[in-house]
Amino acid sequence: MSNELIFISGFLIFIIAMLAIDLGLFSRPGQEVTLKRAAIMSLVWITFALIFYGLTYRFGDLLHSIKTYGDLQAVNIRNHHHLQFNPADLPASLDQYRQNLSLEFITGYIVEYALSVDNIFVMVLVFTAFGVSAGHYHKVLFWGIMGAIVMRFVFVFVGAALIASFEWILYLFGAFLVYTGITMFINRNKEENIDTENHKVVKFATKYFAVYPKFEGNRFFVRIDAKRMITPLFLVLLIIEFTDLVFAVDSIPAVFSVTKDPYIVFFSNIFAILGLRSMFFLLVNIIDKFHYLKTGLAVLLAFIGAKMLAGSYALAIGLTTMNSLLIILLILFISVVGSLIFPVKKKAVH
Repeated sequence: MSNELIFISGFLIFIIAMLAIDLGLFSRPGQEVTLKRAAIMSLVWITFALIFYGLTYRFGDLLHSIKTYGDLQAVNIRNHHHLQFNPADLPASLDQYRQNLSLEFITGYIVEYALSVDNIFVMVLVFTAFGVSAGHYHKVLFWGIMGAIVMRFVFVFVGAALIASFEWILYLFGAFLVYTGITMFINRNKEENIDTENHKVVKFATKYFAVYPKFEGNRFFVRIDAKRMITPLFLVLLIIEFTDLVFAVDSIPAVFSVTKDPYIVFFSNIFAILGLRSMFFLLVNIIDKFHYLKTGLAVLLAFIGAKMLAGSYALAIGLTTMNSLLIILLILFISVVGSLIFPVKKKAVH
């Protein structure tokens, strides 16, 4: 069994176990997630991500079973790390590789975590539009994340296979991210609404499934006269899954701009979306206060896309992984602090 398979199998077993513990021990059906619990869970997932960063920093070469200088160079070329190693000093070269790999992980994690905030805006709209009780948010988000893990796995490794076969697709990704960033900036102040009757997912579900007309607690399915029907809560889950699918189209290429190693892309993606659920409960009531965040995310996407379009020239002008991370953090810092310093003025009611 290859090291990659061992790593990813162990990672998935760990994640599933943690989610099972969360669902079994910390979830009470119909009860709202408190701010304290959301803060604790956010801290737990961030801590796990930082531990993984530390493990990558210390043992990252084991991921691809690097034993010789030839192995190291092969991985360096295959994953487009563009690192310059000293053939006469394998230990120092491995240390350089591990540091770069861990930096790519934490940068990808921050990028994905930041872009996930935009997902929260949509989730709030969906829950509000369908009138979902706050006590049922946890269940929907839990199963939504389980589906997201499967989708991200497929997206990441299909994306990696495409890049390996057609390297020019990176420029396509870059152009798409720049376009997405510009579009997001133009529409940053646009009012978003969810049409509960004409949404694409609702139309699809009502066409192929029997839909029960009202909520039945936190149940996804009901049986009426021996007929199995889906509830509105399951419709909401389908919309959340569809929303994540749409966001993955932006976020996964964005992380590929940081690293071409599919395993690091996958690990950073999963840690970020695992933290998304608890972050949702932290931000659900204050998300509107960060009114410059969409502007910041638009700039972030445009920057990442431009770096991807620049290709090898990005390194020539100093856009190393570390410098890119600092720019990304600066963009996020300015957008968050700017939102707090310059709050939206409430319109006077006459």
